[in-house]
Amino acid sequence: MTGSKDDSGPTSAHDISYEETSRSGGSAPADSALPGWLISLPDMFRPYAALARLDRPIGTWLVLLPTLASLAYTRISTGFLWIDLWWQLLFVIGAVTMRGAACTWNDITDRDFDAEVARTALRPLPSGDVSVRAAYIFLGLQVFIGFLAWLALPLDAKIVALLAIPLILAYPFMKRITWWPQAWLGATINWGVLVAAATATHVSFGTLLLFLGFAAWTIAYDTIYATQDEEDDALIGVKSTARLMGERVIIGAFCFFLIAGAFFAAASAATGASRIGALTVIAFLAHAIWQINMLHKDRGNALMAFKSNAWAALILVAGFTIAALV
Repeated sequence: MTGSKDDSGPTSAHDISYEETSRSGGSAPADSALPGWLISLPDMFRPYAALARLDRPIGTWLVLLPTLASLAYTRISTGFLWIDLWWQLLFVIGAVTMRGAACTWNDITDRDFDAEVARTALRPLPSGDVSVRAAYIFLGLQVFIGFLAWLALPLDAKIVALLAIPLILAYPFMKRITWWPQAWLGATINWGVLVAAATATHVSFGTLLLFLGFAAWTIAYDTIYATQDEEDDALIGVKSTARLMGERVIIGAFCFFLIAGAFFAAASAATGASRIGALTVIAFLAHAIWQINMLHKDRGNALMAFKSNAWAALILVAGFTIAALV
């Protein structure tokens, strides 16, 4: 999403002087999670790090952790193998490069929207720090690195991974044509669940249940994230589940957490890990309740709740890992 609810900053992109901020060599986009680190980089690297969202690592975790959870899930019936360490390394490379490529593509397509919103106006493309041509070249570089990791995957996993490309290319346009861009994101960002399964063994019925669980989870946490942007999104015509749900957004997000928990429980049962799976799902839902409570207390906690979903994913990784080990 693109808007901002930060009352301490400018309310419009036009309140910001690009000459004094973005091009001064001493600033970072308003939505940077690590602005100090970003500013510390050499001038020539800083805008590209921002394009790849290296200063916002939560997105990489939300791509990587479901993939690792899926690998652990597929090993519940067999136990871990030494080659899994190699697969995990490839998944890390793929998560960093392809998430960065997806963000770069998103910024290329959304550069006009981003220029109209305070939170995103200082991103490299709308601020003029990076040209569109340079952004395309950087996109190609990231895809090439991801391609090298893709070459090392088994054939089945290669085919499954390629099927994600249309999802990635289409995602930036979903918020312009549907109220459910979070659902499209859920399928896109969690495609690694299917790739991991195809890498380790095959895409089973249980893996599909796991994938649907992660997709529902993404709808929940990205709906929470989108509550920050409802006003600006309405002004520029961007759609989201947060806007669609309106005043019922909190209960709506919680319903998708429950749906995710149901799919995770079903996936655990399908692979014979009912007891450990049940404990894992209970812990996951307890974290979801905490998130909803924080949002109910203060909508200003939306970003904190969103970022905490890395811990929610770690709960699932840990649960499936324990099941695979015992």
